[in-house]
Amino acid sequence: MNDREILLLNLNKVHTTKMGIDRIKNNLGLSPECDPVGFCGEIILNEKCEIIRKGKNFYCTLNEITVTVNAHSYTIITAHKNK
Repeated sequence: MNDREILLLNLNKVHTTKMGIDRIKNNLGLSPECDPVGFCGEIILNEKCEIIRKGKNFYCTLNEITVTVNAHSYTIITAHKNK
């Protein structure tokens, strides 16, 4: 099973913390009413999203956005726009 298959199989476990919500909204410029977990989930689900695992994290990159997900807890650590 590859990195993409593992993450997609566990997508229902993907979540974040209160601090993670604030960090993701700030980094991506999302509106206050936007659901950052849902937003990141849509990125992960996109067939063009490149998903690789490095060490303890999955890095999910689509266009100019990278979402970092812990590979053990499935916590979204951060999401940011690539420079």
